[in-house]
Parts: sequence; C-alpha cells; structure tokens
Amino acid sequence: MDTNKLIPLLSDMAILVTVVEQGNFSKAAIKLGVTPSAVSRQISRLEDALGIKLLQRTTRQLALTESGTLTFNYCKQMIESAEQAVNASSSTTSTVSGLLRVAAPKSLANRVLRPLFAEFLKCYPDIQLHLKVTDRILDPIHDGVDFLIHINDSPIEALVNVKIGRSEQVLCASPDFLANHPLPKHPDDLKDLPCLCLGENMSDSRWRFSQKNQQTTVQVTGSYLLNHSEMRRDAIEQGFGIGSLPDYIAQQGISSGKLIPLLEDWRLQGNYQGDICLQYVQSKYLPNKNRIFIDFMKQKLRGIQHN
Repeated sequence: MDTNKLIPLLSDMAILVTVVEQGNFSKAAIKLGVTPSAVSRQISRLEDALGIKLLQRTTRQLALTESGTLTFNYCKQMIESAEQAVNASSSTTSTVSGLLRVAAPKSLANRVLRPLFAEFLKCYPDIQLHLKVTDRILDPIHDGVDFLIHINDSPIEALVNVKIGRSEQVLCASPDFLANHPLPKHPDDLKDLPCLCLGENMSDSRWRFSQKNQQTTVQVTGSYLLNHSEMRRDAIEQGFGIGSLPDYIAQQGISSGKLIPLLEDWRLQGNYQGDICLQYVQSKYLPNKNRIFIDFMKQKLRGIQHN
C-alpha cells in the first residue's frame, strides 16, 4: 500500500486502538468526542481497506478476530511511536511515561524480577508496567509484549537480544539427607541415590554433566517428580532426595545451611539455565522508556551473573 492510500487510514487505526481499549463503540465515541456511528464507519472503512474482519460484534461486547489482534498490536505500536515522537524533546527522568509490557517465566519473575520491577516503578512513577508471567515463550507482535525475559543460551534470532545476567542449575541436598546417605563424589554415584526429577518428559531422568573435556550422562530415579522450582526446593530441604535448582532459588537455602551444594566441579546441563535474555523487536526508533528499562535491568542484574 502506497503512502497516499495509507495516510487516510492512520486515523482509522488510531480509532481501532481506542475502541479495543474502551471495550465498545459508545465508550470510544465519548472519549473521541464523536458519535458511535462515526466510529463504526471508520472501523468498517479500515476493514474494507485491509480486506479482513477486525472485530466480532455482538449486542454486549466486541472481540478481536485473530487477524484483528495482529492488526491491533501493530496499530498500538504506531500510537506509542507517535506519542514518543511528540515527547521526543523530553528525555528527563521525570517526563518518562507510557506502558511497558513484559513477559517473564514464573520463578524468575517471583524471585528476581518482582523486587526490581517495584524499584523501577518507584524511580519512574509515570510508567505503567504490565507483567505477563508465563513459562511459554511469547511472540512479541502476536501476544502484544514489548520485552521477553527468558533464560536460554539460544536466544530468538529474529529479535534483538540483550544479555542481562546468567543463571545456572545447582545440584543440592539437605543436611539431614546427607546424614543418612553417602555423599556423591562423582555423577555416577547418583544412580544409587533418590533424586528429584522434573517429570516433564522422559529425558528428565537422564542427567547430563560436563567437566572441562569430560561429559557423562546418568540415569537417576526417585519417587517424587515435580516441575515447580520452589516446591522442588522445599522437597529437597525436607530430605526427599537430591535435586537441581536455579541458582537464584538455591542461594538462600545454601546461605542458611538448609541446602548443601553437590558436585560443584561438574556442570549440570539441560533446560532452565543459561543467559538471562532481554529480547525485543528491532526498531529504528526505540522509545525512551524502553531504553531506560533496558539500562535499568542490565545494571540491576549484573550481580547474578555467573560467568
């Protein structure tokens, strides 16, 4: 679509964003200072121009179609970019404002990110933060998020990647468990000891270890399988067996003496460890609030890098 045809649709796109955010034509019309019929006409014009159905209309509510969701997210980004252009001359901390949408995995969000986000909002009170806590890797465009935070040594190639930290898995057991079982000195010793597996798939019971140029795989067994890291920590502390934890989950227990790290000369390989990645869609004009968020997270998470 050439520019001459696109320009008249920009206002229609802005109205689509308002309709979705307000929930119906009437509320959008009040906010825009026009009639509901005028709003409806512009949405219809946008649908005709794009050749797709954007909204499913019922007597009580509006719902975005799948194509409408994708279009809305792009239109929302357009509005935010326009707001950033208007405010481009204001780059001081006190004027930074707008919405940031961030997706992060559950345990990392709860144990590491939650206090940092609270601190960030105190520093920038005009910013609104929408946190989506999920262990799924979201699509920034389709799912409508500005940033993905996840732990992975293989970041998504299509996105800009900023390494903001690193996390490793720590193998540990409780003092009571070790008082009643032999201390493992080599990964092979785990074959004869009860271990806590994630239970997400068949390979979870095959633990892979590396040490310099050595690699070994051990088939472990145990009566308790659970894929929640904080519940697994509690089970380890209660003496159910040997298990692996993200370092940011294990650290407090190790410091207090409730957990004893094991096989520290070996690296346990697998999922849920690696670089802590902050990823976002490439943009020529990155909003100031986004830059500030990136810099803040890089600075605050330096302390949990384990290189």
